[in-house]
Amino acid sequence: MTLTTPIKRSLGASVGALLTAILVAAPALSQEKSLNVVGAGGSLQTAQRYAYYAPFAEEFGVTVNEESYSGAMAKVEAMVRTNTVSYDVMQVEQDDVVTGCDEGLFEPLDWSEFGNPDDFVETATQADCGVGYFVWSMVFTYDRSKVENGPKTWAEFWDVETWPGRRGLRKTPKMTLELALMADGVAPDQVYQVLSTPEGQDRAFAKLDDIKEHIVWWTTGSQPIERLAAGDVAYSAAFNGRVSNANQEGKDFALEWAGQIYGMDFWAIVKGTPHLDLAKQFIAHAIKPEQQARFPEKILYGITNKQALESLPAETLTQLPTAADNLQSALPLSSDFWIDNQETLSKRFETWLSAS
Repeated sequence: MTLTTPIKRSLGASVGALLTAILVAAPALSQEKSLNVVGAGGSLQTAQRYAYYAPFAEEFGVTVNEESYSGAMAKVEAMVRTNTVSYDVMQVEQDDVVTGCDEGLFEPLDWSEFGNPDDFVETATQADCGVGYFVWSMVFTYDRSKVENGPKTWAEFWDVETWPGRRGLRKTPKMTLELALMADGVAPDQVYQVLSTPEGQDRAFAKLDDIKEHIVWWTTGSQPIERLAAGDVAYSAAFNGRVSNANQEGKDFALEWAGQIYGMDFWAIVKGTPHLDLAKQFIAHAIKPEQQARFPEKILYGITNKQALESLPAETLTQLPTAADNLQSALPLSSDFWIDNQETLSKRFETWLSAS
C-alpha cells in the first residue's frame, strides 16, 4: 500500500521527522480500510449486511459503514459536482445506473475485474457502470387477518367500492403509471406501447384520478409494510421481498404476483470516490456464488449469479420473482422507456400530485 505522504529515506532524516510523516500518513491508511456503502434500508439492508457487508468486513479487515437512501440521485450529483464524494458503493435501480453513468456520476466498470459475464444472468452484465446483483418485484399486498378475500388483480386493487380502504403506492411515476394502465385493462405486454403515446399517458393519469383521494404515498421500501401493519392502509403496492420478510416475522400478508413489475438493482461506484480499488474489491466479493446464495436466506429476491441460483433449495426458488409461475403475467420494467421519459413524466406527476 502506498502512503499518501512521502517519507524521505535519506541518512540525514531525523527520527522525529520520520515519526511525523508516519503520523500524517496514518489517517489515509485508516481511511483506505473503510468503505461507505449505501442501500435502501430496512429488511433489504439487513439481508445485504448478512450476505455482503459483514462477510467482506471480516475477510478483508475492512470497516463497512452503512447508509440508506430513497433512490433520489440529487445528493449524489451534488457530491460529484462539488468533489465532496462520501459515498463509495451504491445500490442503484437499473435505469438510474444508465443515466447516472451517462451523466458522469458513476465510475465505468470493466467486467474482467469481477468475473466471467457468462456466469451471470444477462441483464446483470449490460450496464457500463454497474454490476447487477438482485431481481426484485413490485406486487400488491394486504393483511389477510383483516381481509378474508382480497383483490387478486390491479383492476380489483383499484376497486375501492368492493374493497374499501386506503391504498399505498410509491410516490413516483415509474411503476405507478404502469400499474394504472394494467388496472385499466391493458395487458402487461402492451403497457409500454400504450404508455409511449400521449393518449396512453392521459389514460394512466385518468386512472390514478379514480383513486387519488384514497392513496397514501410511500418513498422507501419499508413504509408500505409498516403502514399495512399499523392499519394506515388497507392495500398497498410493495416490493415482494419486504412482504415475504414480514410474513417470516409472523404477519399474514398476501403476496399477489398477477401483474408484477420486476426489475434489477445494481452495485455502482460513485465517481471520484477515494476508495475506488476497495469498492471494486467489495463488488467482486459480493457477486461470488457463496455470497449471493446467502442473500435469499434473509430476503426473497432473485440473485444474478447462475451458480448461486443453482444452489438454492427448490422451495426458495418458487418464492422468487423469477419463478416460472410468478412470471406468467409479469411486466419487465423498461429502462429504455424511463430513460427517455423520466424527466417529462416526473414533472407531470408532480403537477398532478399538487393539483386538488
